[in-house]
Amino acid sequence: MKKDQSERDMTPAARFNLARPSKADLPEGYGDLFQEIKDKVQQTRLRSVMAANAAMVRLYWEIGQLILRRQLEQGWGAKVVDLLAHDLTEEFPDLKGFSATNLKYMRRFAEQCPERAIGQQPADQLPWFHIVTLITRVPLEMQREWYAQQAVQHGWSRNILGLQIAGKAFERHGKALNNFTGTLPAIDSDMAAQVFKDPYLFDFLGTADPRRERAVEQALVDHIQKFLLELGAGFAFVGRQVHLSIEDTDFYLDLLFYHYKLRCFVVVELKAVPFDPAFVGTLNLYLSAVDDLMRQPDDKPTIGLLLCRTKQRLVVEYALRGINKPIGVADWETHMTKDLPEEFSRALPTIAEIEEELQSDLSSMAEDM
Repeated sequence: MKKDQSERDMTPAARFNLARPSKADLPEGYGDLFQEIKDKVQQTRLRSVMAANAAMVRLYWEIGQLILRRQLEQGWGAKVVDLLAHDLTEEFPDLKGFSATNLKYMRRFAEQCPERAIGQQPADQLPWFHIVTLITRVPLEMQREWYAQQAVQHGWSRNILGLQIAGKAFERHGKALNNFTGTLPAIDSDMAAQVFKDPYLFDFLGTADPRRERAVEQALVDHIQKFLLELGAGFAFVGRQVHLSIEDTDFYLDLLFYHYKLRCFVVVELKAVPFDPAFVGTLNLYLSAVDDLMRQPDDKPTIGLLLCRTKQRLVVEYALRGINKPIGVADWETHMTKDLPEEFSRALPTIAEIEEELQSDLSSMAEDM
C-alpha cells in the first residue's frame, strides 16, 4: 500500500523512468532503431514548420494584394488598414498576425514583390520577418535578391541578416583587390574573387588595441565565430601563428584557414598599418611554403589575403603585377553598426511575436485537419 502511494506521489517523468526497462534488457539494435525514428520525427517536424511558414507567407502576400488592389482601385486611405486590423483580430482572436503594422508589411510585400518572389528567390523559402527586414531595409531589388539568396543558402537568422545589411555586405562582396585572373584558372578565379570582400569589419574586437597586430590577431581568434561569419561561408580555422621551418629560418603565419568550396588553404596576414608593397613579397613566400609543405595532392593553390588598415589602389595593383601566387588585398575596420537602427528595431515585431504567430498558425492547421 505504501509503495502504491509513493508511486502515485511521483512526477510523471519519475514514473516513466521507473517503468523504463534497464539498458541490459534492451534488444540488439535498439539504439539504431531509436535514432532512426528520432531523425524521422525531427525531419517531419521541420518540414511541417517550413510548410506552415510557406503557407503563412503566401497568405500574407495574398492579403497584401487584396489591400493593395482595393486601395488602388477605390482610393481607400490608410485608415482602412486600421479597421481591418481591428475586425480581423476580433474575428480570429487566436491568431496574432493581423496587427495594423503587419498588414502594412503585407501590403508592402505585395507591392514590392508582385510575383511573390525576391528576384529569382521564392519568397516563401524565407521566414516572414526575414522578408519584412528585406523590404524595409533594402531598397534595390538586385540587393534584396542577393541578401535573400545568402540568407537561404547560409541559414542566416533574422538578426544576422539585419547585421549583414547594416554592415553593407552586398557593397563589400567581391571587392578585394587581387591578381586572381592571372594566377588561377578562370572558373577558380571567378569563385575566389566572390569569396573575398573589402573592407572587412571587425566591430567585435572589444578592447583590443587596433595599433597592435598581435592584440588584434588574438582578439579575432577569441571571437572566432564572429570572425568566421565576417569572412563568409566556407572558411574553416586551422591555426594562429602557424610555424613554418624553411632551412634554418622559422616563419609564422598570422592566421591559416582552409576554404572548403575553393578547396585550398588561405593564409591571412594582418597588418595594423597602411599597405606596404614589401608585405606582398613576404606573403608570396608564405604561399609557396604552404604549397610545398602542407598542400595535399587534391588541394588547389593556396590563396593569400592581406588585411591592412588602408591602401592605395594603384600601389596595390603595381605590387601584385608579376606575382604568380593568388593574393587578395583588403582593408579592415573596427567601426560598424552594433545592431539594427533603433527605429527599425521598434518597428519590427519581436521574436516572441514571430513564434506566437507561427505556433498559432500550426495550431489552426492541426484543428482543421
